[in-house]
Parts: sequence; structure tokens; C-alpha cells
Amino acid sequence: MSAPGLHRALPVPDGLEGQRVDQGLARLFGLSRAAAADLADAERVWVDGRVRGKGDRLTGGSWLEVELPPPPGEAPPPEPVPGLTVVHDDDDVVVVDKPVGVAAHPSPGWDGPTVSGGLAAAGYRISTSGAAERQGIVHRLDAATTGLMVVAKSERAYTLLKAAFKERTVDKGYHALVQGHPDPSRGTIDAPIDRHPRSDWKFAVVSGGRPSVTHYEVIEAFAAASLVDIHLETGRTHQIRVHFSALRHPCVGDATYGADPTLAARLGVSRQWLHAVRLGFAHPADGSWVEFTSDYPADLAGALAILRAES
Repeated sequence: MSAPGLHRALPVPDGLEGQRVDQGLARLFGLSRAAAADLADAERVWVDGRVRGKGDRLTGGSWLEVELPPPPGEAPPPEPVPGLTVVHDDDDVVVVDKPVGVAAHPSPGWDGPTVSGGLAAAGYRISTSGAAERQGIVHRLDAATTGLMVVAKSERAYTLLKAAFKERTVDKGYHALVQGHPDPSRGTIDAPIDRHPRSDWKFAVVSGGRPSVTHYEVIEAFAAASLVDIHLETGRTHQIRVHFSALRHPCVGDATYGADPTLAARLGVSRQWLHAVRLGFAHPADGSWVEFTSDYPADLAGALAILRAES
């Protein structure tokens, strides 16, 4: 369990009228914008008694309640992360293969292992750029999603990689096992994503949301599911999971976004079947293109084996 936070309650100052929740929290409590966003993502921000997301707008005079992180004490030593594999390491970057149950970095409400902590425990020194809790982290994977991540070690690498992700010049390739058979078998999902209108803790295709583009191709079809190769043009939170749920083909095992639990149970899958199988980017040192691939972890490979045996 994490240490209890500090509960604060106060009216929203008129000077914060119209500002985003994360902007307002950062100004009121001296937090980094990223830390404020994480508090909202962890459902630790309420306005007039309702949980609010980081992108919601504040109204002057509304009653704001926040559970802030506990005051920093002596940081515990970083702990090794079993299964976190380094697939490439040089002066600028370290590329890891992340196991299930590991977050990219610390955040409010997360007490489990992190990529940044695992690297620190293994003796890797990463970039000090970025908010304190996200130093060196230039992109993220959900804790339940496995596969490849690149972490910046040098300040130059951090700057260049952040720009590359923003400019969409990074190749992020995923394989997902989705329910049913997408039609057409090859296509593009271009649908805006924002917070779910009724459940702030998840996301949805929403009119007026942030532009989100997913390219996909079915590479193997089974009786009840399809193995799909996915290329992300944008990188929204839960993008693949939300887009395929909107098509009525949720990732197998993804109960949050409507997957059939009986199929997941039959295949021995206890989380969404989603793996970051390919990662390519221009290396910060000289601009040369580098690409890395990852094999499926045992639980995902086992589910495929069952489907193939039944075909």
C-alpha cells in the first residue's frame, strides 16, 4: 500500500477560471504539470463532488478537492524488476522488453514495479530531463501491455526522441489478438479519443476528442479471433484498445473495453492480448535508423497455440 496522501479542499480561485485541471493543480500546489495530470488520471481530483479528468475545465468558485501525494521522505532504494530485459544499450539510449505488470514510471496510485526503477536498480543512469517522476521516459506502455520501450540516457537523446514521438517519425508496431474478424481485414481507424463521457477512468471515441489514427492488418484469422498487426500514427492513452472496442472487436482479455471474459478464460489470458512487437527510430547519435523486435511472452504465445490447434 502507498502512504496516505494529504487531502486538500478549497474553492477554485477566480484566476483559474477556464483553465485545465492539470494546469490549475500545478499552479495551486506547485506540482509539475505531469504530476498534476497523474493525480487526475488516478481519480484523485474532485470538483463539486465529481471526479474530474486532467483536461476538464475549472470554474471559479467551484469546490475543489485533491488528494496530494504524501510529503517526500527518504526515497526507498530502487528494486530490480524480474523479467525486465535490456535488448540494447549505448551512451544515448537503452531499449527494454517490458514484462506484464510493470508501469513505465512512478505515478500516484501505482505501487508496483516500474521501468525507470528497474533500470536504476540495475545500475543504468538515464536522462535527468523531464518531470522528476518521468526522467528519461519518452513514451509509455500500459502496465498490462508487454513489449519494447526506449528510454533516453543522454539529455540530447531525450530532446530528440521527444521530438520524434511528437512529430510521429517513430515506428511503433504492435500485435493484438482481437475478438472476431475486422472488416475490412486491412484498414485505418481515424477516430478522435478523449475521456469516456460517463467513466473518467477510461477512454472512448468521442466527437471533438484528440485526433487518433491506427493502421491495422489482419495477419492470421481463427474461428473466434484475429491476430492483427498494428501501426500507430498517434499515441493516445489506450488508443489500440479504444479503437478496436469501437469497432466491436476488443482485444481478447480486455474486460475494461468490453471483451468476452469466457474467451479469455478459455485461452488462459488474464489481461489484454497486446504486445509492442516492433520499435524503430532515428538514433540520436547519428540519425541512422535502428529497429528492434520482441517475441511474444509465454501467456500470449500460449493463447495463440490453443487457437492454432483448434483451427
